[in-house]
Amino acid sequence: MTRRLSKVGTNSGNNGCPTLYESEGGTYIVQGDRVTDPAELAQLDNLTPNEGAVTVPRELLANFGPKEPVHVPQFISFAEFDGMFTTLKHSAWRLETRRRYASDEATDTYRQFAAGEAVDWDLDDPWCVERREQVALGKRFERVRILDEPATPGQRYLLDNARRNEAAGETIRVLPRGQANELRLPSQDFWIFDARVVALLHFDHGDAMTGVELITNPVAVIRCLQAREAAWHHARPYKQA
Repeated sequence: MTRRLSKVGTNSGNNGCPTLYESEGGTYIVQGDRVTDPAELAQLDNLTPNEGAVTVPRELLANFGPKEPVHVPQFISFAEFDGMFTTLKHSAWRLETRRRYASDEATDTYRQFAAGEAVDWDLDDPWCVERREQVALGKRFERVRILDEPATPGQRYLLDNARRNEAAGETIRVLPRGQANELRLPSQDFWIFDARVVALLHFDHGDAMTGVELITNPVAVIRCLQAREAAWHHARPYKQA
């Protein structure tokens, strides 16, 4: 079905081009001079063969682009989320806030832990191998885990799990929940990739992860970066928990 387009604005100083249109579905289309320089196209992240790029003067978007703030959640698949851990350029940082994770409790290692046995961590499983490969490329992986006082069984399991994280090249710190509340840290788990994009993790009432929301709005990303700075500064190494 062809969408009906409405002309929103035109750069009249350039023979009426480029032009900004709004579609019936609430999306925008830009008509303009196509970028064809291979060197410029190579600098565009993740440009597929089916995509193109056009040049747009700042004035067109400033004068005719939407002014009202509208938050439209952008969810990605779990496969896309997993891929971010190998396509990142230099760093990934996580804030872990929950008292339990349903996915942990479905593992053999959790059953060992719950039975009071020494947990047999497989340091050569695909996750550990991939982390070590990325760390060997100079990339950095860090986490701050918020702990209740006393720590819940799920949090104590993750403290044991931190040995595995460390062996794979991650750096793990912990922070008491009371201190996290004083710092007004977010209550929702998230990852920050390369200090420019946030993956917000959604969970249901049963503590199962249900989706990953990509956050690219600079204001929202900066809030997460500020939380990272505060959490990392006040947290202590997990072995001191």
